[in-house]
Amino acid sequence: MTFDLANANNALPARSAYTDAPGPDLAAAARDYDAVRRTIAFITANWRGQPDVEVMAEAAGVTPDELHLLFRRWAGLTPKAFLQALTLDHARRLLRERASVLDTAYESGLSGPGRLHDLFVAHEAMSPGEWKAGGEGLTLRYGFHPSPFGIALVMASARGLAGLAFADAGGERESLADMARRWPRARLIADAAATAPLAARVFDRAQWRPDQPLRVTLIGTDFEVRVWQALLKIPFGGAATYSDIAAEVCTVKAARAVGAAVGKNPLAFVVPCHRVVGKDGKLTGYHWGLTRKRAMLGWEAREA
Repeated sequence: MTFDLANANNALPARSAYTDAPGPDLAAAARDYDAVRRTIAFITANWRGQPDVEVMAEAAGVTPDELHLLFRRWAGLTPKAFLQALTLDHARRLLRERASVLDTAYESGLSGPGRLHDLFVAHEAMSPGEWKAGGEGLTLRYGFHPSPFGIALVMASARGLAGLAFADAGGERESLADMARRWPRARLIADAAATAPLAARVFDRAQWRPDQPLRVTLIGTDFEVRVWQALLKIPFGGAATYSDIAAEVCTVKAARAVGAAVGKNPLAFVVPCHRVVGKDGKLTGYHWGLTRKRAMLGWEAREA
């Protein structure tokens, strides 16, 4: 199925265009992440008290054994360990240990064209003319796939991964509409079979290979693309402030403009805007929700 994004609000495909009902994988991803989301929301409000797993399980609406197994499967660690990874002190420690995060990335050789960070991303930017045309002539294939962070919307151009967003169960159409508005004249084709390999490349660390970099297309203004390129240099499991990114792109005084560009990042997780925190280590706004941002940072803390 195809449709013109110029009329995206009226022309969004019916739910049956991609599925009449969530498939078993999507349903499981939504169910698991809902329990994770409830747990993280509870931890966020109560982490200073270091609640035990029984209390966290009650807040999530599952048994302690179910919560323990879920977090072991989802993050490879216990709910208690995940709680520790999510504390404010963790973010502050990351900043202390990497006083100059971007310099660390450069010194580690992460600024090479085919190895910008642990996802081994090779990127190219769409030309300014193509972006100004609103994606006219651009064809994007999309599909919804399970991920560690709930349902993922994966979008691909002929050049590679072009969009990655997230949705909670029942919010798939809203997520698609949000992404569609970014390129109002592009053509969108529902093709989950085409985007499934990209979803696997993004979320399966066994497929993060330097000899086969994940190819992505950055579609935005020149300034936005420079900001997103700077984000790619933040090490996996690390963090940077908006001022760090501003200093890399232009001037530290441009932190507000950088914040706006970070918020427009169309490639969630891959272009790691979730690794940007406030000067004091506090987590700030995230387009796909602060709970999901906390989940990503906690997941990366374990993986790193």
